[in-house]
Amino acid sequence: MSDESRDETGEQKEENQLPVFSAFKGVGGDDALVEALKQVIDPELNINIVDLGLVYEILRAEEDPAKVTVSMTLTSPACPAGPQIITQAKMALERVDDVNEATIQLTMTPPWSPDLMTDDARDELGIF
Repeated sequence: MSDESRDETGEQKEENQLPVFSAFKGVGGDDALVEALKQVIDPELNINIVDLGLVYEILRAEEDPAKVTVSMTLTSPACPAGPQIITQAKMALERVDDVNEATIQLTMTPPWSPDLMTDDARDELGIF
């Protein structure tokens, strides 16, 4: 029997994960993890990936909270900076004191749109 279920977006999610941040469910977050991801800057837009709305969810493994999984997207499926952003996100999380392993799951569902950005990010880009 599988220990996975589908969330409301239809994606499979392991039941043994604890949500610590969810952009869609309004779950606040582990400030250290969110702040670590804010250090990752999209090189094309020069704005961090959290404020851009690229980070959808951060989960900690229930059996080992030092293992973190991030569900995120890119501004487009063909984003040339994608591999760099994913690598930097993994490295930023693994620098947090209580994280030993970070996994980045890239998803294109739901697709990214400027509506996902924070007001500050929209202001920086001149989107009103």
